[in-house]
Amino acid sequence: MSRFGMKPTRLAACGCGCALSRRHFLQGGAAFAATSVVSADDANAQSAAPAQTSARTPAPFRVDVHHHLTPPEYIAAISGRARIPVPSSEWSVAKTLDDMDKASVQTAMLSITTPGLWFGDAAAAAKLSRACNEYAARLIVENKGRFGSFAALPMPNVDATLGEIAYAFDTLRVDGVSMFTSYDSKWLGDAAFVPVFDELNRRKAIVATHPATAACCGNLIPYIPDSVVEFGTDTARTIASLVFSGAADRWPDIRFIFSHAGGTVPFLIERFEVLARAPQAARMVPNGVKAALRRFFYDTAQTSNPAAMGALRQLVETSQILFGTDFPFRTGLEHVTGLSSCGFTDAELLKIERDNALGMMPRLRV
Repeated sequence: MSRFGMKPTRLAACGCGCALSRRHFLQGGAAFAATSVVSADDANAQSAAPAQTSARTPAPFRVDVHHHLTPPEYIAAISGRARIPVPSSEWSVAKTLDDMDKASVQTAMLSITTPGLWFGDAAAAAKLSRACNEYAARLIVENKGRFGSFAALPMPNVDATLGEIAYAFDTLRVDGVSMFTSYDSKWLGDAAFVPVFDELNRRKAIVATHPATAACCGNLIPYIPDSVVEFGTDTARTIASLVFSGAADRWPDIRFIFSHAGGTVPFLIERFEVLARAPQAARMVPNGVKAALRRFFYDTAQTSNPAAMGALRQLVETSQILFGTDFPFRTGLEHVTGLSSCGFTDAELLKIERDNALGMMPRLRV
């Protein structure tokens, strides 16, 4: 019997990677949450420096805030509706743990990536988000200390999303939620989503965003995948929608994480600041554009290079940068190597790769 009162399971024993009843699963999740959460005072008292097993092989210490999973239920539900990229379709728990170990990643925060969960059917999206979140919760229980969860949500359906937020936080004890940058030609600053963000602000939630291809802009250049240009652009669109709608001030307790160093935002900062001079825009950013942008967090996924990090560092403090890998599309080791060439000091790298995330999620300290 495990410490959670459940029989050990083998990940290869069935399609979902577990053999737990719903009752045992929920009991296990609650036990995990109870044993994992520590107070802020206790967390702050602990040392942030990672232990090392030897000079050559450091014990896992990094926290990856941008790490994807593909539950079997997701593949079954999406097949026939949308194309699942090969890295996602070939994902497995064994592969993800192997990549984490190679990059000395202690904990990966799991989230669903494109093509997402929304295909016009609110009931189907709600069912699928629940299945994905419960699958992630099982992985957390079965792999102590290795995973966290940014819960999938059935956006843009507001009522279903509010229901899943309650279940994800109150029953599964997730670390935060994951959203895409746009839904049905609406970006996250849209008034339609105010009830969702009001609730997330009440919970002081982490909201990790992932880019999508906006309805306007798919397959614009047939031989260039949308992920190459449009993902960064859609991230900038949703950040702009949040900043210039006044959302940054309306929801001060939400901790937004934007993928890929904020997309094109660091390179558009001058245009943002010029727009903020207009009377209507100025009312939405009374403390200036940079003040709003500097409250957000940004991950390093697919931007662990001197050009991207150099631009981001001109915009925000190192305290706002988080380690992310975009696994299985890229590897953790690529990002560790890339960040080492970006001019960060050892102390700054430790903040990016571990300490900043622990400040947001103190339960991850071990």
